[in-house]
Amino acid sequence: MGSSSSAAAGEEDMMYLDLMDGSESGWVSPKTSCIHLSSSLSSDLTHIPPPSTPCNRCQHPSENWLCLSCKEVLCSRFVNKHMLHHFENDHIHCVALSFSDLSVWCFSCNAYLDPQLIPLLRPLYQLAYLLKFAQDPPLPQSTLL
Repeated sequence: MGSSSSAAAGEEDMMYLDLMDGSESGWVSPKTSCIHLSSSLSSDLTHIPPPSTPCNRCQHPSENWLCLSCKEVLCSRFVNKHMLHHFENDHIHCVALSFSDLSVWCFSCNAYLDPQLIPLLRPLYQLAYLLKFAQDPPLPQSTLL
């Protein structure tokens, strides 16, 4: 009986740790650096299409991503996977900005990137925020301390 109760306690501890690291809630901690940015970003990210731009391939109006290499707008893996296929066809095109929530994803790292804390992405994030909400973004939490 003692071994089964200690096993249950161990499982409970693991569930607690999973909750603490965000795995149950879907919370993720974005990376604050990425080795792919310097080789994959377009030289001109000061002009980007508006967040309302539909997918260039299927014309789906939502869940679209902006490729930060070529500035093509393509739908997410939850629609028709055109952005994922774009990356699979050309691995240099590995970083994309979501027009839904302005998150940035690196397909090569398989991770979110923090566009407010990564200097190469901050101007792009500010522009996308301005285009989406018609106002400047709030300051990131780390600059408010």
